[in-house]
Amino acid sequence: MENYYEVLMQDVRFEEGLNACMNCGVCTAICPAAEFYNYDPRKIVDIVQTKDNNQIVELLKSEEIWYCGECMSCKTRCPRGNAPGLIIMALRSISQDLGYFVESEKGRQQLALKRTVGQWILDHGYCLYLEGVGTSLHPEQGPVWDWIQENWKALFKRLGGNYQGDGPGILRKIPEEAMEEIRTIFEVTGGRARFEKIEEFSRRKAGELNMQLDDGIDNEYFRHIYKTDNKRHTRS
Repeated sequence: MENYYEVLMQDVRFEEGLNACMNCGVCTAICPAAEFYNYDPRKIVDIVQTKDNNQIVELLKSEEIWYCGECMSCKTRCPRGNAPGLIIMALRSISQDLGYFVESEKGRQQLALKRTVGQWILDHGYCLYLEGVGTSLHPEQGPVWDWIQENWKALFKRLGGNYQGDGPGILRKIPEEAMEEIRTIFEVTGGRARFEKIEEFSRRKAGELNMQLDDGIDNEYFRHIYKTDNKRHTRS
């Protein structure tokens, strides 16, 4: 087994995020996620500081590293200049690269993010591609949203937008030159390789669960990870 503390040390976010935690708990006290989730950023930093490989592996498989919203409130309050949010970013990256993310319910949802937000960025240049947010996945949007989806162009013209048009304006079509630049950034920074890892390990997990996983979002495994909630994530 690799020494995962040493792997963490190679991530600049970890290097910048961990100086010397004294377990004061200020990060947990200020953390919005800790108020609602069964989540304690102080505990995560404490575990990492032990350099205990087995405990770090359990973190990589855990629900806890996916609760952080990366608001970085922890960074602004820590008296020692630590940033648990950055440490958690580094832990998430290792979890994705090594496939540990599929061992937790929240971790498995990385595939849903990759196939929606991630793919929208690569295909359209928008992290929120409105045509993808239909009531089949978001029924809470209601019938008004169905009407909006059928009348995009006219509606956003009235609001001053440039829906899928050339030139400037909100919701404009992103020029192909810019799209190629976005895709190159993903390639050079390793983002595309990480997407491939998420796909690879998700397919393995779907096989273990005897679930269908095809391309896109209309398949058994995607619906499972998107809708399943074990009701153990939030504080009682």
